[in-house]
Amino acid sequence: MLVDDVKIKIKAGKGGNGSVNFNKNLMSLGPTGGSGGQGGNVWAEGVSDLGALGQFRFKKEICAPDGKDGRGQFRDGSDGQDLILKIPIGTEIDLGSEKKELTKTGEKILLAKGGRGGKGNFLFRSSRNTSPKEFQEGLGGENHVVHLQLKMIADIGFVGLPNVGKSSLLNELTNCQAKVANYRFTTLEPNLGVYYNLILADIPGLIEGAAEGKGLGIKFLKHIERTHIIFHFISADCDNPLQDYETVQKELESHNPELIQKKTFIILSRADLISPEDLKGKTEMLKKTKKKIIPLSIQDKNGLEKIRKILNTISQEK
Repeated sequence: MLVDDVKIKIKAGKGGNGSVNFNKNLMSLGPTGGSGGQGGNVWAEGVSDLGALGQFRFKKEICAPDGKDGRGQFRDGSDGQDLILKIPIGTEIDLGSEKKELTKTGEKILLAKGGRGGKGNFLFRSSRNTSPKEFQEGLGGENHVVHLQLKMIADIGFVGLPNVGKSSLLNELTNCQAKVANYRFTTLEPNLGVYYNLILADIPGLIEGAAEGKGLGIKFLKHIERTHIIFHFISADCDNPLQDYETVQKELESHNPELIQKKTFIILSRADLISPEDLKGKTEMLKKTKKKIIPLSIQDKNGLEKIRKILNTISQEK
């Protein structure tokens, strides 16, 4: 199960307390209390693993280690170790007061800063106070309720009604092994594939009302917000391809109006299931959309070659 939306509580480490100590060596008087160590910070680091948010499915509270207290003989407490959370790239991080985003593998973002360690009594000495007993307590670390929402970064998003051949094409073009079967909602979570330097995202099928929560669409519509190009799949054996197109477009627009402004190709899939005359008629019907239409059958090498040429062109322009 892909975890792509989760809230967690994070807390950076508390700074260690300063100490009150005095030199016990003969003929060596004065304060020797060390300062406390810095509390550990909490960082987010981008990784390519889309399933990385699964670690927070049950673990909702994350705390970095505290700094250690200062000790005598001028020994400062050690700093708390920083805590690094592995977060998938494309994740939006909502800290409440601000939003941040991881876009590159290895990129780090500071989520919560550890508390500063308190001063020991050695740092309070003066000509008027040669034996200070003052010290500082360490400060608490920052804490936030963080909303993590994965929005995949893909070049091309595959959309359409359920069971229109999106996963079949993804498997054909890439090494992805997405589940394929002849029934609705075969795809229950997004699948990713890589075609040379292009990332292709197969989104679970949309149905009418997806933007309002029907079916699986509302959960995954956000994953195509960052795609540059959309491949809109329509099954050639449907009764009314134009109506199917408009149904999906309506859901995309309801979720985010910018989605229907993206460059779109219409893939008229399963073209081998109807006669050439019917295919021509449905292609003519779809010309009203003013989009490039590509009839496709997974069994037809010519159709697949047309798709590859489009992808190659997109890859060169990237």
